Parts: sequence; C-alpha cells; structure tokens
Amino acid sequence: MLAGGTGRLGLGEIAKSLDLAKGTTHGILRTLQHVGFVEQDRVSGRYQLGAALLHLGTSYLDINELRSRSINWADPLAARSGEAVRIGTVLEGRVLVVHHVFRPDDTFQTLDIGTLLPLHASALGKVLLAYRSALPPAELEQFTRRTVVSPRELAAALEQVRLAGWAAEIEELTLGEAAIAAPIRGYGGLVVGAIGVSGLVERICDTRYRPQPQLVGYVRDAARAVSRDLGAARH
Repeated sequence: MLAGGTGRLGLGEIAKSLDLAKGTTHGILRTLQHVGFVEQDRVSGRYQLGAALLHLGTSYLDINELRSRSINWADPLAARSGEAVRIGTVLEGRVLVVHHVFRPDDTFQTLDIGTLLPLHASALGKVLLAYRSALPPAELEQFTRRTVVSPRELAAALEQVRLAGWAAEIEELTLGEAAIAAPIRGYGGLVVGAIGVSGLVERICDTRYRPQPQLVGYVRDAARAVSRDLGAARH
C-alpha cells in the first residue's frame, strides 16, 4: 500500500485501508521500521517506504519523482557547463536515462531518454555502483580499449568514486567522448540516482586528459540541489 501511494500515509489511513485495528497496524509498522523497510517522518508522524528496500533491488523512489525533481536543475547545469545533461537510475542491471537536456548549441543531437547504459562503462553507472545502488554485471563487456573489464580494477575505481564524491568516464563507452557524474540522494542520504554531463573529450577534459575541475563543481552542485529537493540532508 505504501508503494502504491502518492506520498506519506498516516496510521489511521493505513489501518482503514487495510481494514485492521490501529494497534495491529502500529505493531506491523514498528516491525517494518526496525528492519528499515518503513520510515516515519519525525514532524508529521506519517509513514513511507524505507531505504533498506533498495538492498532488495526495489527502489522506493518513483522514477517520475526523480525526473520531476531533477528537471529544475538539469537545464541550468546544461547552460552553465555548455554540455548535454543526463539523469539516470538503475533498471534491470543497467542505467536508465530518465531525463536528457541537449547541449545548448546548434549541433545535431538525439534524445537519450529511455536509453539503457552499461553500469561499468558510464559515469552515471559508476556512481550507482559505487554507492551500492546496483550490483556490477557478472561479465564486464568491453566497448573500447579503455573500458575497465577487470573486477579488481573496477573495484578500485569505485573506491575512488566514493572518496571523491563523483565519477568520470573517458572513452570507456564511446571513443572521443567523456562524462562526469555525481550522486543524487533521497531521504536518509541513500543514493537513488545520478546526474552528469557528457560530451567530446576535448571539452570535458583538460590537456592532460583529466576532467575539468569547473565541470566537476557544476555537476556536484546540481546533484546536491536535486538531493535537497528529494529530502536529503546537506552533504
């Protein structure tokens, strides 16, 4: 019932909908809270799905909500960076692009909404893997000579993502292209998605093949803004 609801529900609403006594309903909710499957808002006392469900592979955050909360910040990020912006979340072991803003110039571009990207070879995917929003595929497909296909190397790369707070992908999916991404967090600080910029290597990276610090800052600022809109505490 909580999964199908439009928001937080009160004890009375839940008890009435399930045709249960309030005492019985409260006991069930307390049990679910104890294992992290349900969370109670401290201010309103209402209940919603908990973050622990993500560890079962079920997102408590509706994709439409992630997209609607991100839209307000995706356009400004594209304008500041001059690059295309994509927002993604996990779907069946890959990254589902739920929103895409074109690069603000007159070049030909194709809309990526609904596209599925590999977790290990995309900046968005690396973020989702690093914060355990997804599990790496059993076999890592090689898209270019730079694609990381060694589980040990991928584990080291993901550790670096956690330390830095952002991820980069440089010609690992498509030659000549690069991307930067940062985590989007929901209630409790749980990573529920990622936002990032992508474009030509010479625009995303400096002459030493490293992501432009200014672009990293833009992406992280946008990720924090979306996270705040989704109820995450400042981080």
